[in-house]
Amino acid sequence: MARPLRAVFVTLAAGTALAGLVGGAQAVPASPRGVTTGAAAPVVLAPAKAEGVVPTAAGVRKVLAAALADPSLGKHYGATVYDASRGKTVYSVGTTRPYVPASTLKLLTTVAALETLGPDHWFSTSTVRSGSSLILVGGGDPLLTLRRSGNPLDFPVRATLQDLATSTAKSLREQGVTSVTLGYDARLFTGPAANAKWEPNYVPEGIAAPTSALWVNEGRITPGLSKRAASPAAAAAASFATLLRTAGIKVAPGVKPLAAPAAAEKVSEVRSAPVGDIVEYVNLHSDNDGAEVLLRHVGLATDNGGSYAGGIKGLRATLTKLGLNVNKARIEDGSGLSRTNQVPLDLLAGAVRVAVSRPELRHLISGLPVAGFTGSLENRFAAPGTSAGTGLVRAKTGTLTGVHSLAGLVRSRTGSLLVFAVATDAVPANKPLEARAALDRAVAALATCGCAA
Repeated sequence: MARPLRAVFVTLAAGTALAGLVGGAQAVPASPRGVTTGAAAPVVLAPAKAEGVVPTAAGVRKVLAAALADPSLGKHYGATVYDASRGKTVYSVGTTRPYVPASTLKLLTTVAALETLGPDHWFSTSTVRSGSSLILVGGGDPLLTLRRSGNPLDFPVRATLQDLATSTAKSLREQGVTSVTLGYDARLFTGPAANAKWEPNYVPEGIAAPTSALWVNEGRITPGLSKRAASPAAAAAASFATLLRTAGIKVAPGVKPLAAPAAAEKVSEVRSAPVGDIVEYVNLHSDNDGAEVLLRHVGLATDNGGSYAGGIKGLRATLTKLGLNVNKARIEDGSGLSRTNQVPLDLLAGAVRVAVSRPELRHLISGLPVAGFTGSLENRFAAPGTSAGTGLVRAKTGTLTGVHSLAGLVRSRTGSLLVFAVATDAVPANKPLEARAALDRAVAALATCGCAA
């Protein structure tokens, strides 16, 4: 269907405004310097100002009523709407019980990553020498890939194992080294690699990978949603050995795990895209694996350890620090894959609300999919009654069997910035698309209203 001209303009303008934030990753030589961060980026959008008609509970109830009355939403559905222009909750319905959030849970993980790590932080994948051994050390780069894609439009620009092999081989030759034994160290993350609360088919079917501090292509054996390596770290090390040999370094057979001593000499490293860009990618594409890696980094940054349990503890503490109430939330992972997650709608909306008010958390907002145009919303808002939201709604999606949710923001017709969360986790088995369309209609209605009584 044709996109409204206003929607096209809004999307292009947003793309132009965000283009200057795109960062990159590159191979760098070994250096005794510690990790540094860049200068703080400028605020992209001016703070929301109160303008236009003041939305009321009665006004919001009126515009949402038809969509929320759709029987495809089942018996447990709800919505919450917060007026960010004036700093107050306007309307809530069906919020007495929490919901299975599905992937809208990633909002909590990513806002916590931005808060604990900072948007300019990056992760290092490195090589070090210890005696006669060369050790590949994983630093928890969720987007590390084998080779650069060659597509100049890919975002973010990723660190590659190819670049690390090339720079490592060059450094070794300069030291007169032409042959090595190779080990790998993925000890940064601890505990089970797969979450005990996930469905047992998730890892075998490639829905999620065993989470590792060292992997390439998120452990995928082939591109796309496919089977993952049983040990992503071992698979990455085997690929690295092949790349080193191609670069002229002899590598002894038998690549094995090997702990890198703290005093080991660094040979080379590649740096990930900054955390802000990674957050944008994770939310735009609803990347389960990237979210699980960020969860472990939250655990490390809060001194709770690099396991998923430590990550959850750090996540809850960080959300509380941000002023969000987690008392009624059960959080089992970082991606939302677990069906035992239970999250109140005001907590999901709260992550967006906090990011709207704090410029250093802006990547949560700028990475949200745009209705009808990008990411997990690219093919949404095409059903009857939803077109008003096209190009104007920015939201994180959540989808599991029987579960649909949306959380994000939209500027109303009269200028108010509305933050929302809508969800159902009781969709009848034969109504998944109808339920999804009903939530799209509800959110699109917010874009058209002044929401006054």
